[in-house]
Amino acid sequence: MMTDTGKAAADAAQNSKAFRTAARIGYVVLGIVHIVIGGIAISVAQGAGGEADQGGAMQQLASLPFGLVLLWVIAIGLFALAIWQVTEAFLVRDPDTKKKWGYRVKYVGTAIAYISIGITAIVYARGGSSNSDQSTQSLSAQLLATPGGVFLLVLIGLIVIGVGVAFVYRGATKRFEKHLALPAGTARKGIVTFGTVGYIAKGIAIGVVGVLFVVASLTHDAEKAGGLDAALKSLAELPFGTIILWLVGAGLIIYGVFCFARARYARM
Repeated sequence: MMTDTGKAAADAAQNSKAFRTAARIGYVVLGIVHIVIGGIAISVAQGAGGEADQGGAMQQLASLPFGLVLLWVIAIGLFALAIWQVTEAFLVRDPDTKKKWGYRVKYVGTAIAYISIGITAIVYARGGSSNSDQSTQSLSAQLLATPGGVFLLVLIGLIVIGVGVAFVYRGATKRFEKHLALPAGTARKGIVTFGTVGYIAKGIAIGVVGVLFVVASLTHDAEKAGGLDAALKSLAELPFGTIILWLVGAGLIIYGVFCFARARYARM
């Protein structure tokens, strides 16, 4: 439970026009990141190299003119968006969800994901690099070496799969609409279509990450675990995998475009 001082500070942040603008910029840069990741995934599907994850996206963006500046903008926007998510978690305006901890967990979890991407942007802006697959495999190896590690790794995998399923469900049922103040007519239909396709594609990608965790735990092979890059590349190994990976990559690009619309129409 937040203190009165904390609530007052959070409420002041939400009522700040500058802060709301920064949070909307966060959606824009989130869209950019997903478009780049989707582009890399399509490139991988066509036989080219590249890391189809946040690190690969940051590396691509860093190579652009003014790329380092863009990375700092991405970090600041995502941090602002993360703070916004946390304030939303504890300053619920909808009386039907005020006492639902699942609602709060969802928003805080999303904030952590945004912070993670923002930190990756800072790492590349400072000239560093990261490899999510190696980090994931290292964590998996450490867990497998501890008592109960297999159970923990399976639990992590199931939670990640659950997040992926939630994205698919949100897209298929169009539940994201209630968080948007959409215009009428063709524009609304287009945005909703992009949101539906984008959420489902992202859910599939996240779900495969969870499956890799479960496979790594059941086979006691940490190298089978991996992040988004490993998950997307594993799709290419399936029957018709090239087509599947291409479609998921295209879906992530569509999700990125949806994020641009979300920046404009999100209820804030």
